[in-house]
Amino acid sequence: MAGQATLRLSVLDLSPVSSGSTAGDALRNTLDLAKLADRLGYVRYWLAEHHNIRHIASAVPEVMIGHVADVTTGIRVGSGGVMLPNHMPLKVAETFRTLEALHPGRIDLGIGRAPGTDELTALALRGLRGVPTADDFPDQLEDLLAFFSGGFPDTHPFRHITPMPEGVQTPEIWLLGSSGYTAELAASLGLSFAFAHHINPGPALAALRLYRERFRPSAYLAAPRSLLAVSAVCADTDERADELAGSYDLTILRLRQGRPAPVASVAEVAAYPFTPAEREQIRATRLRLFVGAPATVRERLARFAEAAGVSEVMVTTTMHDHQDRRRSYTLLAEAFALSPAARADVSM
Repeated sequence: MAGQATLRLSVLDLSPVSSGSTAGDALRNTLDLAKLADRLGYVRYWLAEHHNIRHIASAVPEVMIGHVADVTTGIRVGSGGVMLPNHMPLKVAETFRTLEALHPGRIDLGIGRAPGTDELTALALRGLRGVPTADDFPDQLEDLLAFFSGGFPDTHPFRHITPMPEGVQTPEIWLLGSSGYTAELAASLGLSFAFAHHINPGPALAALRLYRERFRPSAYLAAPRSLLAVSAVCADTDERADELAGSYDLTILRLRQGRPAPVASVAEVAAYPFTPAEREQIRATRLRLFVGAPATVRERLARFAEAAGVSEVMVTTTMHDHQDRRRSYTLLAEAFALSPAARADVSM
């Protein structure tokens, strides 16, 4: 059972920008939270790639990975993820080889197929004429894996290119997704798979089951390895957690309405004139959140992880106040009895 004694926890950080603060504050908060997560015994610390979204400062995960790895010692650090359609595979390979060379055995390369932004911003990122799509993702991924493995066929024009630096082991590679498509692709390639429940909760159980059933062993992985990424807000009481989660509610509501804004404070949420339709939207959004006191969140997370067949859950938490966010991760670590000494060997 993926219960209290066996469930591993990790962190997905979007570097949320709160009202009354700056994006620089958000990035410095990321470094502070990473040090805390390392001390508490979290397994991984992943940084997201999002663009042109006012409440998210995490746009360049490869830069933040280096800074986070510099201020931590035991936690694995990686991307959650690098949105491959925005990048050239060779550049990604060299970036993550460099990170692995500087922090051996601690780097994860999480790869996504979405642009992490709106279509216009994606167009600016990719420098293409026309509407960007993810149709070329399998080919990009094939090139990226070949750069790491030296697996280009003799007739391929890239066969003589060696990503630098040489002599560096390949970081752990994860495919990130919120549908059965990526689950099946990860399984066919023998790669680790992370499902984004916080983005699209509906297909989570089916996608993870599909991944396990269709997994093919590879040079990267002998057996299936997966994790579940969720949104959670934990506080000392259920009532306080519900109040703090209101900041996430309003942030997502504004984003969906095309009125993006920094993460609102509890006071701003209390003063906001929600319409009945907006309150209904918030109730629907709350279905994807794990909100409550430590015992409440522990029970829900452990039960869901067991149903999903995973032993690792990656938690992303959006709150207005950085100290409240620190407290949330601390309470979760205590609830699941995390510690650096008990941190499992995640390479198994």
